[in-house]
Amino acid sequence: MSKVTAVPLRPVAKGTLTKLWLGVGVAVVIGAGVAWAGTYRQVAMGESPTAFLAANAKKHGVVTTPSGLEYQVLAEGQGAKAGPQDIVLIDYDGKLLNGQTFDSTAQHGQPAVMPVAGSIPGFSEGLQLMNRGARYRFWIPPQLAYGEQGAGDGVIPPNSVLQFDVSLREIAPQQPGYGQAGMSGPGGQP
Repeated sequence: MSKVTAVPLRPVAKGTLTKLWLGVGVAVVIGAGVAWAGTYRQVAMGESPTAFLAANAKKHGVVTTPSGLEYQVLAEGQGAKAGPQDIVLIDYDGKLLNGQTFDSTAQHGQPAVMPVAGSIPGFSEGLQLMNRGARYRFWIPPQLAYGEQGAGDGVIPPNSVLQFDVSLREIAPQQPGYGQAGMSGPGGQP
């Protein structure tokens, strides 16, 4: 026959059960927050561009231009605004509505030098609203971006609203012989 060895149990310390339930409560709240954030991003991508832009336009500080570009001034700059013939030095972060970054200067490790008129229409229009030192957020509707075709071999889906955070570092007049670079999509400049 085997012998059973008694193991002495210590009494549960006062307040341990309360701490356990508080920990469970915190874990549930964090889990719900993560689930909500994931669902919000998926809903944003499933929402029609028109519905998203209509709701976004009602947010505090968002301005809509006659073309449909929506922007928000995050930081004011100073001096003259960029013109269509100027070349700018910018930092940008381009995202889809689900929060996925499709292109950014951080990925390239340096700011982008580009002609103002050498990008998609919504980005070019937005740059012309900015002056040196300004930081803006643009929401570019599909008709001012890549429209029904999308871009980047599916990285930017058809009829996508694009969100860009842009910081304009410098403005220079276009030099003779400097070509108008086209929008090359993800991995290129906007």
